[in-house]
Amino acid sequence: MNRILLFLLLLSACLSACTKSTNVKAVVAAQAVKDKALIVNYLSSHGLPQQHVDTSDVYYVIDTVGAGNDLYTSSTSVTLGYTARQLTANETLGPVFAQTDKFHPSYVLGAVLRGWQLGIPQCKKGGTITLFLPSRYAYGPFPQPGYNLPANAVLVFVITVYNITN
Repeated sequence: MNRILLFLLLLSACLSACTKSTNVKAVVAAQAVKDKALIVNYLSSHGLPQQHVDTSDVYYVIDTVGAGNDLYTSSTSVTLGYTARQLTANETLGPVFAQTDKFHPSYVLGAVLRGWQLGIPQCKKGGTITLFLPSRYAYGPFPQPGYNLPANAVLVFVITVYNITN
């Protein structure tokens, strides 16, 4: 008798756990709407153009044009200088959480944040670009305690492209 009761208890626990599903696509879509509204409102209130990369919600502003006709691929190595800040919920830029000072690291384009992969090719060698990355093109729903960033942080990067190597 005890075995039957234990079995029924375990079965009911398993079945009740199965009903607690989250529609991941709906959660991601809702966050995308919030992120886009935050970015568009910030750009509008600061009189900045609302250029975005093709079908993504990665917005950018070319600060310095640069020169050249370099081809970007996922294996392209880029040498960059950057400053990173969070765009807060009240449409202000938070403090700098990461930056390069005197040292300018090189990255393989295919190994960086998805927002960088989409945004950096909009800039030419010697140019400077400001990228506005929705959370899904940065760290997504994962907080970054090392940078003091919450989950779903919208990020703003000011990036200078020093060199491009294929």
